[in-house]
Amino acid sequence: MISNFHKPYRPKLKGKYFFPVLFIFCLVPVFLGGCGRVKTDNPVKATSFKLNTVVQVTLYDAPDPSLADKSLKLCDNYEAVFSRTSKDSELYKLNHRELPLVQGTSDTYQVSEPLAELLSLGLKYTEESDGAFDIAIAPLTSLWDFTSENPQVPDTGEINKAVSASSSKGVSIDGRNVTLESPDTQFDLGAIAKGYIADRMKDFLVSEGVKSAAINLGGNVLCIGEKSQGVPFKIGVQKPFADRNETIAVMDITDKTVVSSGIYERYFEKDGTLYHHLLNPNTGFPYDNDLISVTIITDNSVDGDALSTTCFALGYEKGLAYAQSQDNVEAIFITKDYQVHYTENFRDNINITLTENDPDSIHS
Repeated sequence: MISNFHKPYRPKLKGKYFFPVLFIFCLVPVFLGGCGRVKTDNPVKATSFKLNTVVQVTLYDAPDPSLADKSLKLCDNYEAVFSRTSKDSELYKLNHRELPLVQGTSDTYQVSEPLAELLSLGLKYTEESDGAFDIAIAPLTSLWDFTSENPQVPDTGEINKAVSASSSKGVSIDGRNVTLESPDTQFDLGAIAKGYIADRMKDFLVSEGVKSAAINLGGNVLCIGEKSQGVPFKIGVQKPFADRNETIAVMDITDKTVVSSGIYERYFEKDGTLYHHLLNPNTGFPYDNDLISVTIITDNSVDGDALSTTCFALGYEKGLAYAQSQDNVEAIFITKDYQVHYTENFRDNINITLTENDPDSIHS
């Protein structure tokens, strides 16, 4: 299924372009601002800068307005586990072999349940994509600094060295025990951690009696229930390389999550070439395929996170086939000719309208 909004792909850009780390399509909820149970017409919003992005939780129906702030604190708890750069995080200590070895081993470490769970999920998608998506890409991602005031293309020799180390080969997980055969193996969970955290925030809110809410982790949007009785949330998909408030489509979403990956999230231009943050672990450079972006609609945000990146890495044809092989997954692919492609049953399951803008939508 294809739609076209007739705008040519323009890879050459002028000036400096930068979006904060971990922003994905910036699907930004448009919310209003109690005491007692929160009501749809008087929602409570909590916003904070966490995980290198703006995190927002909005409660439309909840027994306690303080739950919004409490759910935000979970971001700090999980950042202490999943951060690649914080020297105090569990992942950093695993990457640098600073965790205690499992007794009787020389290469096996016991990690927390959340880290083991997320690493296991990442390995699943690594294997299913034949390494097109690989969570052991930290040696490579550490070379590319898309947040710099003056970003540079890394030295080719350094890239080649990092590519040889950026592989999950020899990694195995048994329960909470992680075995790393290669001393060079390091993980970067940035492509899936936000989705996992969003799911845990949802679990917390639902356990506390929340029936209607929206969680936005810099573009990973997760909707709990519907906005009000019989009224779904509206989520708008950002028009590539346009202002944040310009959308190409608006979807009706109930109790689902929407996650996107695109070449315009974090990027810079050097000598007429656009370099984006979606790196190919086999070449060391950004993926150069026929895609601008992939948007996934599914039940769990961590799966949406992993699938959006994996499908992008696979390219349009293989990525579309992979998305269609998954249960309860729909996807939107935007190719460089600016055509909008959908999974086979997309329009049967999701109401979507192609539009230039919709001020009432959760938009990117």
